[in-house]
Amino acid sequence: MTHIKVNVDGTTHEDDVEPRLLLAHYLRDRLGLTGTPIGCDTSNCGACTVDLDGATVKSCSVLAVQADGCAVTTVQGLARDGEFTALQRAFHEQHGLQCGYCTPGMIMAARDLLRENPHPTSDEVRHALEGNLCRCTGYQNIVRAVLAASGRQDGSEAADRARDASGQQVTEEVTA
Repeated sequence: MTHIKVNVDGTTHEDDVEPRLLLAHYLRDRLGLTGTPIGCDTSNCGACTVDLDGATVKSCSVLAVQADGCAVTTVQGLARDGEFTALQRAFHEQHGLQCGYCTPGMIMAARDLLRENPHPTSDEVRHALEGNLCRCTGYQNIVRAVLAASGRQDGSEAADRARDASGQQVTEEVTA
């Protein structure tokens, strides 16, 4: 057994764990944070994506002992005082989910994108979410949700068409 100390969603936890225990299983089985689903256990689907010290990782590819001394944020740690973040609200309002299994990973990956690029194009959103699989939606509403959270009121792609090659906003009015 190996002793670890990890801050998860703002709460510090100290535990003795098997050195081979995956972070995904630690979060779910030890801490009861079932909002981090395990979809494949092979890092292919992205459902278990979490933030580890500011980096987005698939928690089924990280050992719990590797998180020792780190801060982990799960999808359950995003809401504050029962209030969803703008991104979580956008997923709800834009119907960015069907069965919901991939949603935590999609939200965490989208959160990482929006930290790096607050106003992405739809192509940039699609590229950022490539490592997260959804078997239900076809991704349109997921992309729309991320665009809406970025400040595009309706999550439309019209704003993408209003950018010139350098990424600067074109001043003429664009209708969706």
